[in-house]
Order: sequence, then structure tokens, then C-alpha cells
Amino acid sequence: MDDNDSVFRALADASRRQLLDRLREVNGQTLGDLCEGLGMTRQAVSKHLGILEAANLVSTQRHGREKCHFLNAVPIHEIAERWISQFERPRLDALSDLKRRLETEGDADDHG
Repeated sequence: MDDNDSVFRALADASRRQLLDRLREVNGQTLGDLCEGLGMTRQAVSKHLGILEAANLVSTQRHGREKCHFLNAVPIHEIAERWISQFERPRLDALSDLKRRLETEGDADDHG
């Protein structure tokens, strides 16, 4: 299976996206931290974290008896580079050209 497939599959679930959002806000949370305020059981959160970890979107580190979860944004960035940037590049190039032309005209007006 392609790495992107597992990332897309992991991101397809709203609960997993919510966990990623929580890690983006406060990185390095324990399972207990992540369960707080969610309408999910510890077992459900743990299962979602396993899927996110398999997709390389979450990594873990042990701190004593606690296991902390960390967001890994690299796979999301790679998808953005491959899929989104290609579609945005022509528009960004056009905006950059327009900005350059306007600045050049503005400089000519200042000196002319």
C-alpha cells in the first residue's frame, strides 16, 4: 500500500482529524489527556491513535510510565506538496508576476 493511501485513509475519519487537531494545539499528550472532553472511550481513542501511528501521522515517546503522542506533520506536508501545490503554483506565479509589475510601475511613477 502506498504511504499516501494510509495517510488519506487515516485523515478520512473526523475523530482522527480531531485527535490531530488536539495534538497540533498541545503536542506530546498522553492517552488520558487526549481522551478528556471527547465522547469516545479510551479504547476507541487508542485504536484511532494506532491508525494514525501506522500512517506515520503520530509518533510516541515513553516518559517513565507515560506514553506521549506527538504530531508528525511531514506526511501531510508531502501530500500538500504533491497534490495542492501543483494546482496552486500557476495562480501563485500569476500573483507574483502582477506584484512585480505593479511595483515596477510604482517605481516608474515615483521617478517620472
